[in-house]
Amino acid sequence: MKDILAAITTYREERGWTEYQLAERSGLPQSTISSWYRKNMVPTIPSLEKICTAFGITLSQLFAEGDTPVSLTESQQKLLERWSRLSEEKQAVIFDLIDKM
Repeated sequence: MKDILAAITTYREERGWTEYQLAERSGLPQSTISSWYRKNMVPTIPSLEKICTAFGITLSQLFAEGDTPVSLTESQQKLLERWSRLSEEKQAVIFDLIDKM
């Protein structure tokens, strides 16, 4: 199983962020993030979602087994943010449109 705390550290260090900066960007308390490392705890899924949003990645990317972390471009991040706000019906319409292109 992948070491999620190590993955979070890798993403954070690639961006040059401290734990405090990650906390600011994710909306989580810095004490929560620190406690994960002190107690070697796996964060909850809602916390991981906030961390992933801060990094601009998906949960799937966080859990991917590859050694090279994947980062999204700014436009990809915007697309995913907007996509997540669409209803299933509207997502189906978008897929239909893409298929016709």
